[in-house]
Amino acid sequence: MIAFLASATLTTQAITTKALAARCITSQGQFDAYKQSLAQQAASAGVGQRGMQALQQARLSGITWRFESNPSSQTGTRYRSPEQFLTARFSSVNSFVSNAKRRLNQNASLFRSLESRYGVPGSILVSIWGYETSWGGYTGDTPIVGGAVTLASYCRRHPRFEDDAIAALQLVDRGIISANSRGGPSGELGHMQFLAGNWVRFAVDGNGDGRADPNNAADALATAANMLRRNGWRGGQPYTQGSGNFRVLSAWNDSGNYQRAIAYAASLIDQ
Repeated sequence: MIAFLASATLTTQAITTKALAARCITSQGQFDAYKQSLAQQAASAGVGQRGMQALQQARLSGITWRFESNPSSQTGTRYRSPEQFLTARFSSVNSFVSNAKRRLNQNASLFRSLESRYGVPGSILVSIWGYETSWGGYTGDTPIVGGAVTLASYCRRHPRFEDDAIAALQLVDRGIISANSRGGPSGELGHMQFLAGNWVRFAVDGNGDGRADPNNAADALATAANMLRRNGWRGGQPYTQGSGNFRVLSAWNDSGNYQRAIAYAASLIDQ
């Protein structure tokens, strides 16, 4: 059973009131002031007591700040071939592909059901899963709320990611994450490293237990397939560079290097 669990109320509240938008910051010492102004925006968006407490407890994420302060270190800033992109994180393309195929075969019925429902092939989903967290092997060690709020506060990223910070607080309210939950350096969640706003918008219960949990592989994969489909993925169509489906990958990650690597790995998995 696969069921949509994103609450209409939560989805609406995640689209925050821009009239109260917090001012971005240029130094780490301004973080507490940013949190105070963000709290007004969060209250307007309906964040409850647990979420507000999580915001109060949030600390600036040093790893997030350092990463954003050094754009040249980011993968999207200079061209890399798909092979270069994959081997920067994995020992070889062959090892990535063989591991991905094994995961695909181990979860064959799940991937078949997801492709039947959403049109997204398992090769694409297993490639994203593998690149993001080594198939759930490492989902991150940065406090999610702190990472999300730090990213939203940074002037180069503000206000693009402010809705994700608000969404992270709402997920604390709902018990999907806690104030202490950890994930990627920019507040990414679970197996597929969703930004909180995307989890709010696209969350799906993939294993039929009545709850969409980003740390459950079936839920995360179903949500990823739902996100891609709702951003325009067309089942049975190619995903090679220049195709419509390839362009949909930008909804997941706007790095051309990332998109080319995922499509390339998926093509090898499909062989």
